[in-house]
Amino acid sequence: MDNTELLLQELTDANGVSGHESDIAAIMKKHLEPVCDSISYDKLGSIIAAKKGSSAEPRVMIAGHMDEVGFVVSGITKSGFIKFLPLGGWWGHVALAQRIVVLTSKGPVIGVIGSTPPHILDPKARDKVMKIEDMFIDVGAKDNYDIEKRLGVSIGDAIVPHSPFTIMNHKKMYLGKAFDDRTGCGSVIEAMKKLKNIKHPNTVFGIGTVQEEVGLRGAGTAAFACDPDVAIVIDVGIAKDTPGVKGENPEKLGAGVAILVFDAGLIPNVKLKELVIDTAKKKKIPYCLSTMQRGATDAGRIHMVRQGIPSICIGVATRYIHGHTSIIYRNDYVNSIKLLVEVIKRLDKKTVKGLTQP
Repeated sequence: MDNTELLLQELTDANGVSGHESDIAAIMKKHLEPVCDSISYDKLGSIIAAKKGSSAEPRVMIAGHMDEVGFVVSGITKSGFIKFLPLGGWWGHVALAQRIVVLTSKGPVIGVIGSTPPHILDPKARDKVMKIEDMFIDVGAKDNYDIEKRLGVSIGDAIVPHSPFTIMNHKKMYLGKAFDDRTGCGSVIEAMKKLKNIKHPNTVFGIGTVQEEVGLRGAGTAAFACDPDVAIVIDVGIAKDTPGVKGENPEKLGAGVAILVFDAGLIPNVKLKELVIDTAKKKKIPYCLSTMQRGATDAGRIHMVRQGIPSICIGVATRYIHGHTSIIYRNDYVNSIKLLVEVIKRLDKKTVKGLTQP
C-alpha cells in the first residue's frame, strides 16, 4: 500500500464512535504536529491544529469529524446477551447480522447483532424492518455466562463495526468502515502537510471535530474556540450510482469532488460556493454539485457560531454510508484534497471580506 492507502487504513481501522474519539485524535495529532505551529483542543475533545501562512488573518477553518456511527451498551440480560442503543443514524436492515466489537474495560470483545430468526416470526413481522430495540448482541455466551465479570462488558461501553480497510479488485476502490468521516480527517491531515511547503495568505486551523453524528456538537465548540472568518467542512456525499436510485444523478464514484450546495442544515455562502466552483474549473479538478434533502454536516453548526461564518461542505461520494461497510473511489478523495488546498491559497483578506460585504 502507498501512503494514501496507509493513512486511510490507519484512520478507518481505528475505533471512534461519538463521544469516544480519543484514538482518532491521537492519530491526527501524530500526523499534524510535525507540520503545524500548535496543537490544542476544545473542551469536548475536538483537536485544533494551527498553521500560520504569510498573514495572521483571515482565519480559515477546515474540518472533518472524527466520530463514526456505532452503538452503546444499554443493558445485559441474565443469559449474557447485550441490548444496545444507536450512536448516529442506523437503519434496522443495515445493522442486523453484522459483526461488531464491544470496547470493554478488559479489551475488545467480538460479537454479532442478532434477532429472532425469521423462520419463527409470523408473516407480518417478517415483512417489517427490524427495529434496533428488538435486536441484541451475541458475544458467544451461554448458560448464564457472566459477561460483566468475565469479559468486562458494562452499560455505556462503546460498540463499533468490525470491517477492516480493504483494497477491492478495482485497485482504486476502497472498502471499509468509518469513511464517514475519516476521509475528512485524512483530507485535513494531507492538506496541512501540503501547506507546509506552499505559500498561503492566511492562518489555517485543521480540525477534527467530535460528536458530529449525534448533533454536530463538536463543530460548534471548535468553531467558537478558533473563531474563523471562513470555514470549509470535508465530509462524505451520498453516491447515487447503485441499482434502485431513481433519476439521473451527478453524484457518483469517479465524478470528482462533491460540492454540497444544499442540505437540511446549510445553505452555503453563495460567494464562497462560487469561489469553490471557480477554483475547481480553473485548476481542472473534476467536481459535481450535490444536494441532500435529509441530514446535515458540521457546516450546519459552524456557520451559526458567533456573528456567523461563511461556510461550505465538500467531500467524497460514498456508497452505503451509515452502515458497517462503505465504498469510496481513490481519485475522488485525492481531488478533494487538491481542491481544498487550492481554495485555501485564494482565501486572502480581500477575498474573505468580500464573502459577506459588498
